[in-house]
Amino acid sequence: MDRILVTGASGFVAKHVIGELLRAGFRVRGTVRNRRKLTSIQAAMDLLAPGTQDRLEIVEADLLDDAGWAYAMEDVQAVMHVATVIVAEEPRDPSTVIRPAVEGTERVLRFARAEGIRRIIMTSSIATVGYGHGHETGKRTYTEADFTDLTKMRRPWAYCTGKTRAEQAAWAFANGQGMQLTTIHPGAILGPASDPETSISLGLVGGLLDGSTPAMPRIGFAISDVRDVAAMHLAALQHQDSIGQRYLCTGPYQSFEDVATILRKAYPDYPVTLKTIPDWIMRIVALAGGPVRQIINDMGNEKHFDGSKGEKLLGRPYHTSEEAVLSAAESLIRFNLIKAK
Repeated sequence: MDRILVTGASGFVAKHVIGELLRAGFRVRGTVRNRRKLTSIQAAMDLLAPGTQDRLEIVEADLLDDAGWAYAMEDVQAVMHVATVIVAEEPRDPSTVIRPAVEGTERVLRFARAEGIRRIIMTSSIATVGYGHGHETGKRTYTEADFTDLTKMRRPWAYCTGKTRAEQAAWAFANGQGMQLTTIHPGAILGPASDPETSISLGLVGGLLDGSTPAMPRIGFAISDVRDVAAMHLAALQHQDSIGQRYLCTGPYQSFEDVATILRKAYPDYPVTLKTIPDWIMRIVALAGGPVRQIINDMGNEKHFDGSKGEKLLGRPYHTSEEAVLSAAESLIRFNLIKAK
């Protein structure tokens, strides 16, 4: 049984990736910044891959520190670099997001190369694909051939900057060192939570369900189901022709109103808003920072992402947007993160 290293093991996506690997028979070593996260990982595996925890090891390693990485790479056949920093609001200091993304990726690849590991599968994002192309109005469809141009962004966005620079660094390192890299690019990741420690992206659903989102911005996004994202990591590992490739893992474009409609139909007793916020108000609010700053680049346009290449790698259809939204809602309620009505 090959051992696979998964970075950021306590994250929403990483837990599902670990579950996929364990169910497929692999041994897994996961990294965390602090072993206090071990309980949530164990709870997730009880749900996602019961009876497999004897093949799971968790070790401490920080993306901004060399300590622990040499051991983490020992007796490992491939690395799935999933770890990243995601924040709900644009930080005052962008380096708190950018440094772990870029330096962390460089550190993971450097230690992998030192241990003789060549196979790397990296969780990237549509943020590295669909920005800086001068698209400010109307619809446009992006593919894996598109790469974000940070020099032409309408507004700076730390997450986009960090992920784009990290992917650029990964391809440069892999090409220079003869490593076998594949990158996976999800959109807004929804789907079922495996334990109460969920992701910021599920807050989109939670905010609509509990009424803390009183009105919706007039934007949309490509939804990705976490189950598809995790399964695509495994599929990339199992298919040699994925080496050197980027894969979008994205479903159809969905507006905030589309998501709210899905939730209102399934949960009619919940206070899901009907109100939207005009773009001009959003632009004024964005000047003050906060979460609006993170979506300002998507206002006034529709970004569609062609996930057909990734779906072919997966070998089955993606979960629908409705499945992703409703499974997220169900797990938020089940874990008492949204009180049942």
